Formats: sequence, C-alpha cells, structure tokens
Amino acid sequence: MNNGFLSKLAFWRQTQASTELGLYISADSIYVYQGEIQDSSKQVSDSALQSHTKSELSGVTKKIAFNGEDWLEAFAEIKGIFGNAKLQIVLGESFYQLIVADKPNVEANELNQALLWSVKDLATEPVTNIQLDYFESSLTNTGKINVVVANKMQLSALAQACEQQGFTIEGISVEELAMPLLFDDAATHMVVSHVPEHDLLLTVVKQGELLMQRRVRGFAQIDKATAADIQYGIADNLSLEIQRSMDYFESQLRQAPVGSIDLFLDGESQTLVPLVSQNFNQKVITTEHDSVTEHLAFMAFKQLTGGEA
Repeated sequence: MNNGFLSKLAFWRQTQASTELGLYISADSIYVYQGEIQDSSKQVSDSALQSHTKSELSGVTKKIAFNGEDWLEAFAEIKGIFGNAKLQIVLGESFYQLIVADKPNVEANELNQALLWSVKDLATEPVTNIQLDYFESSLTNTGKINVVVANKMQLSALAQACEQQGFTIEGISVEELAMPLLFDDAATHMVVSHVPEHDLLLTVVKQGELLMQRRVRGFAQIDKATAADIQYGIADNLSLEIQRSMDYFESQLRQAPVGSIDLFLDGESQTLVPLVSQNFNQKVITTEHDSVTEHLAFMAFKQLTGGEA
C-alpha cells in the first residue's frame, strides 16, 4: 500500500535475520511459510517439523494457534521454531475493513487526514483508534480510492510483539492485495477466493495489479459444501455473483472482458468448474493449492522474496 502501516509503527529494533517468512494471520491461527533452505544448519528442528505441512511449493508451512489477542505468545512460538526472521504479513479479513471512498481533492500530504474523516462514519473502529492506509487502481476514471481501516491498538500490539522477539517486519498487506501474486502472466483474471468461515472475495487482477474487488455474503460455508449442494444451487448462485462482478468491471469501469475465471477455494472446487463453465465464455480453472490459508502465507513469502519460492 502506498504509505504503509509501518510508517507509524516502525519502532522495532533492527536484528540480523536468519530467514525470511511469509505470514497469513487469520482470526484463530497464524500460518507461517518458509521457503526451501539450502543451508542445512538453518533448518527448523525435527520436533517442530512434526507439526509442519510439507508443501508442493518446496517449503514448509507451520500453523500457530492464535486467539486474536495474545500476539506475544504467538510470535514467541514462531521465534522458537524459525529464529530471527524478516516477515511479510497478510492480514485476514477479521483484522481490517476495506472501504471504497471518493478521493478527496487535497494535496498528497493531507490525504491521510482527509480520508480519516471521509471514512469515519463507515468504519467499525472509533476514529481515535483508526490506523488507515490506502491504495489506488490504475483505472483512474473512477475517482475512487481504496481505504484500509484497521484497529490501531491491535496493530501496535502486533508490532511490539515482533519487536520483542527480534523480528523485522518488511510489510503488512491485506487479502485483496495478495491476489495478484497468484499469477505471473499478462492476462486479466477474475479470481473467486474464499477463506473458510468468511465472505467470498471476487477480485480482478492483471500483471501484478488489483483492478477491482468485491466481498459477497452468503458463501461462508462453501468449502464445506457437498457435490450435491454445489449442483443444486451453489454453482448457479456463484455464477450470478461472478456475472455481476464482470458486468461492473466491463460497464462501470469500461474494461475489456477478463480472460479467465480462477477458483481459489477449498472443498469441492473441481465440481464447480464444469457447472460454472457452462455459464461463461471464459475458461474456468482452479488455482492449485493445498489450502487457501496456507497458500496465502506462501503468497506473503512470494511478495517478500520478489517471486522466489
């Protein structure tokens, strides 16, 4: 994001990091991805590996239990397994609110303050406890700006826990901004992604950029749906929401149709492919992954390392 959570939270000390980690933080767990290490002396301990998931991405993913509040305990466990590290963090939907607002007509150095008052009535956090950041799309004809609103005290607690454990935070991002990392091509993709127990997220990405995003309620349990559930209602309802998003992208944002529809879901995603395909001219495919939450940790790692897994 343009001016970063870290600009106001950078009070951790610099340490000699021994590794690089991608983190995805959900409401009840922290997923940590470490890429393949060539130096065997830096491998995590055998006992720690027993609770790791070996990934097709040639690294390991560790799931850390987390209650949403005790940051110090969670990061102490990460430190005990991996040692000092540079971190790239993707926050789950529970930790932020994304608001699309009209862009204030002010100077760049006044934008943050102007946005604070623009979103205060839409934000769930009181204005005194708002930490905000923003990002814009290259589709400048919208006159809109994307504002990420988070709990300032919560982010401060996260940063302090990292500081106490000797971690260096390289960046903090959100789910929407992670989606472009799924692809390395120049095509335009409609991504249908879902984190268990949360709303569906529809995004359009192209060449590393997020062009559009939309949250849709009513699909929180889609990863648990049976093949029969999908055949009798879910596929049609999902197709309707995809069509609404595509209509907005083409008519309101005046863009060419997307090249593909990519399903980034757990559960019966393969069952969805032919059922959704029959409603669209675009190719419908699934994004290869073990689990969405683990893959989001990998995507954070990918952002940190410039695409190297």
